[in-house]
Amino acid sequence: MNASTSLTGSSDAASLEGGLARIAPYVLSLLRIIAALLFLQHGLSKFFGFPSAAGPHPTALFDLEWFAALIEFGGGVLLTLGLFTRVAALVASGEMAIGYFLFHAPQSFYPALNRGELAIMFCFVFLYLVFAGAGPLSLDALIRGNARKP
Repeated sequence: MNASTSLTGSSDAASLEGGLARIAPYVLSLLRIIAALLFLQHGLSKFFGFPSAAGPHPTALFDLEWFAALIEFGGGVLLTLGLFTRVAALVASGEMAIGYFLFHAPQSFYPALNRGELAIMFCFVFLYLVFAGAGPLSLDALIRGNARKP
């Protein structure tokens, strides 16, 4: 291996890293949008039975299930749009943590057995968004004037 090959290899790696770094903010926006749409689906299911609700709709106004549906619906919309992202993500993350410890953890210690993997995943993805923000493809970025053009 000669010096020119070694330089070419490191140049390719630097080029790849630079390309990945350039698109990373857009991938953050994509992560936010996909996670939010999946989260929104749970709120829609609880409030409107669409898509087909797995469990009962919230029956009593202002009970725990009603608040969960409100957070999932409202938070899902806000996070999809990237509006008030950090606050919406904090509330959604908290809801998922509470939901996990109230409903999943008592069934079993292991998330694979208590069916709490999705709650844990949502909790930590939303917690990440609290610190990372919405990304460039968001209303937050547009309002602050930070929206980037691809």
